[in-house]
Amino acid sequence: MLGSAPLLAIGLDGGGSRCRAAVAGPDGRVLGRGEAGAANVTTDFTEATRNILTAAAAALAAAQADAAAVGAVHAGLAGVMGPDDAARVAAALPFAGVAVTDDRPTSVAGALGARDGALAAVGTGSFVALKRGAALRCVGGWGAEVGDQASGAWLGRALLEYVLLARDGLAAETGLTRETLAAFGGDPNAIVRFAAAARPADLAGHAPRVADAADAGDATGLALMRRGVAYLGRALDAFGLARGEVLCLTGGLGPRYAAFLAEDHRARIAPPDGDALHGAVRLALARLAARRGAA
Repeated sequence: MLGSAPLLAIGLDGGGSRCRAAVAGPDGRVLGRGEAGAANVTTDFTEATRNILTAAAAALAAAQADAAAVGAVHAGLAGVMGPDDAARVAAALPFAGVAVTDDRPTSVAGALGARDGALAAVGTGSFVALKRGAALRCVGGWGAEVGDQASGAWLGRALLEYVLLARDGLAAETGLTRETLAAFGGDPNAIVRFAAAARPADLAGHAPRVADAADAGDATGLALMRRGVAYLGRALDAFGLARGEVLCLTGGLGPRYAAFLAEDHRARIAPPDGDALHGAVRLALARLAARRGAA
């Protein structure tokens, strides 16, 4: 039995740049929020779990509650590659009713809510998803080393590659390439040293410069944004979206690609209901309701 006291739900959203937590009561009202650093399980498991716990503790403190009051948790985390990763994270959390997934289900639940359609989530990492009823199909999200096309990390790395090509005379110099090289003191070796040690979030720090340059008509910025949107377009085309199915663009870069999409995809764009943290809370509340109903 769970007892008569109302239990709380915690939603957690962890990515390559930060981890966010929200504590909600059974009625869905958010009572407290917390935030900490990066929580990509593949990049650094120890750091990820530490930041998850820090964010959750801050949210509980804001809600004036403690871990004993928590009845359900849903953590959507970048870098969770399967059941073993999920189980390791769940074992590290001092809460009841913990579910751990990658960040795709939480992002979809937050953006689409009850609607059918597609989500292109493009931040430090990226993935594209199709939701129809309870069915969820995802493409991408394989990490910066072998995937995450169109993402901030991918775009930042592509920019640095292009800068070095321009430095070698194999690509045209533009304002963007000159500005980026200048940011490294004009030293191409400094770019190599940076890239060798860079995490996805470090690379993604250069992505806004690309999007801004593209908006200003810079040829390099436009070329890189078009490469990114070509991938997103292929993914959306593969889904075969039906009439009435919407498209949500989320993450720091998702909306920046809107103007580059093909017209048929642009016509579907609709505002997201919420973000991945909203989705994590929704899924945690569903778990809480199921637990209370089973009591």
